[in-house]
Amino acid sequence: MISAHVLSDTSLMLGWLGLIPVLIWAAVHTRWVELFTDRRRQHLLFGTVFALFALWLVRRDFDTGVSYHFIGMTAVTLLLDWPLAVLGGFIAQIGLLLLGRQDLAALGVNGLLFIGLPVLVTEVCAILVERGQPRNLFVYIFCSGFFAAALSALLCLTAALSLLWLDGRFAMPEWLTDFVGYLWLIIFPEAFINGMVVSALVVFCPEWLETFNRTRYLQAPWKDDP
Repeated sequence: MISAHVLSDTSLMLGWLGLIPVLIWAAVHTRWVELFTDRRRQHLLFGTVFALFALWLVRRDFDTGVSYHFIGMTAVTLLLDWPLAVLGGFIAQIGLLLLGRQDLAALGVNGLLFIGLPVLVTEVCAILVERGQPRNLFVYIFCSGFFAAALSALLCLTAALSLLWLDGRFAMPEWLTDFVGYLWLIIFPEAFINGMVVSALVVFCPEWLETFNRTRYLQAPWKDDP
C-alpha cells in the first residue's frame, strides 16, 4: 500500500479516474437480486470483507511511505466472482480509511493496484483454466489459486515500484538491482495463503466457490470401456 505523499498529484487523480469506472462496471455486473435474496451469499460477502480488512491490518509500515501486507484477492475472486470481489475489496479499503490506515487521496491508486489488478489476473487465469475444461481439480487449485496469486503479487509489486519510480518522489533503495531475490519472500507466501484457502474451500465447501465447476471436477472417475 502506498501513501499519498510519495505519489504525484497526477497519479492520484488518474488513480481515482481509473478506479471509479471499475467500481461502476463491477456494480453493473453484480447479481443484486441473488445477493439480496440469498442469505448465504450475504454471509460470504460480509465474512470476506471482514477477512480482507483483518488481513490488510496485519502489515509492515515503512517510514518511506509504503506498507507491505498480503493481498488475498485471488481467493476472494474465486469465492465471490470478480464483481463482488472488487466491491468487497473496496469496502475493506473504506474500513481502513475510517481507521486512519489509508489515505483518501491514494485510495484510487491502491484500489487499482491491490484490488483491480489481482482480480483481473485471477479472472483471466480462471477463464483460461475453464477453456481447457480439465477434470483434475488440482489443475484448478494450482492454476487458479497458487499460480494466479503468485502472478498477482509479482505484477502488483512491479506496477507499484514502476509508479513510484515514474513519480520520482520515492527514494529508491540502492539494492534495487537485488530486488528479484526478495520477490520470492513475498510471492511464495502470497501464493501459499491463497492456495491453501482455495484448497480448503474445494475440499470442505466447494459450493461456496463461484468459479468452481463441481459437475466436472467432482464427478465420478472416468473409465475406458472394456
